[in-house]
Amino acid sequence: QVQLVESGGGLVQAGGSLRLSCAASGRAFSTYGLGWFRQAAGTEREFVAAIGYSTMFTYYGDSVKGRFTISRDNAKNTVSLQMNSLNPEDTALYYCAASGSYSSMSLLRTMSSYDYWGQGTQVTVSS
Repeated sequence: QVQLVESGGGLVQAGGSLRLSCAASGRAFSTYGLGWFRQAAGTEREFVAAIGYSTMFTYYGDSVKGRFTISRDNAKNTVSLQMNSLNPEDTALYYCAASGSYSSMSLLRTMSSYDYWGQGTQVTVSS
């Protein structure tokens, strides 16, 4: 069992930055694929970024590519999302998720690949 707790959300002006963190409890954290998703009001949950058990492999959604960076620290059981050049369209509830059974990076793009989810942290970007 893995428990995930997100933090770092808040209110920021357009053009600003935020860093989200997700702390995980449970064993074998280093073997999990990790991802960030977001859900704006009235929309479906959207893939943001993912990182494999090896930090060499990362994957980003088209809308955040070049602005967001995902990273993990296996020693601290954390995954982070550095978000730069934020715009109002980035306003959403952000969730981290962990996958213990993925077989390829492309699968980390889909919600069904994840076994565990956090409760989410709100990010609001004002114009």
